[in-house]
Amino acid sequence: MLTSLTLRQNVSCVNIDFMTRDSTDRSSYHHGDLRAALISAAAAEIERGGYENLSLRELAGSLGVSRAAPYRHFADRRALLAALAAKGFDELTAIQRKAIASEHTPQAQLAAAGRSYLAFAAEQPELFRLMFVSDLLSAAGGPPDPVLAHAAGESYQVLERLVAATLDDPDEGAIKAATIATMSTGYGFALLRLGGRLKPFMYGGLTQTELIDAVLSTTVTMLPRAAGRGRKAARQAKAQRHHSAKKV
Repeated sequence: MLTSLTLRQNVSCVNIDFMTRDSTDRSSYHHGDLRAALISAAAAEIERGGYENLSLRELAGSLGVSRAAPYRHFADRRALLAALAAKGFDELTAIQRKAIASEHTPQAQLAAAGRSYLAFAAEQPELFRLMFVSDLLSAAGGPPDPVLAHAAGESYQVLERLVAATLDDPDEGAIKAATIATMSTGYGFALLRLGGRLKPFMYGGLTQTELIDAVLSTTVTMLPRAAGRGRKAARQAKAQRHHSAKKV
């Protein structure tokens, strides 16, 4: 038979159990910022299994939240990856700005930015692939996330300004061409290295530092300056032709 004492004890137990579970749910959900926790967990997870295999369900389980909880912050898996890529671009931009702060010439600043870019790719290869290889920013993937597009654009502008500073009397075309050439060189080398496509017979006795220096030397001194001089020479030739035509 249930007495009033028994009922009070049972109610107390239920209340304690409910409060404990409620507290646990809320504390596991509110990591201070579940959105940030999801992005951080995703960053670690993609380095283990690749961004292609990221699962929101598994992330939720690893953080101790319900399967529905991530969807309160991200519409789907792609939205989470876009947020992670945006954070990656912000991080890369900050790293490059810090790297160039102690350099005093345009060439040295561009080289420092290049080294930090290659180091970023080597240290976080799957994040690098997400940022530069995935379809998050390609036309095939549909309209890009605006926050990601802004972060990627800002990162590119840092590179473009650095390249422009190394050119002799550049015009817009020279800056654009030299920036794309510079980016292509660093990007191609990073992917070759990440994919294990640089074989011993290719680099021989060169150390990794010497190899990187060679890549950056090509980027800093040859491509931008050649582009700048070519554009300047073309303008001078055009002016000379115009002057000669006026004399005739």
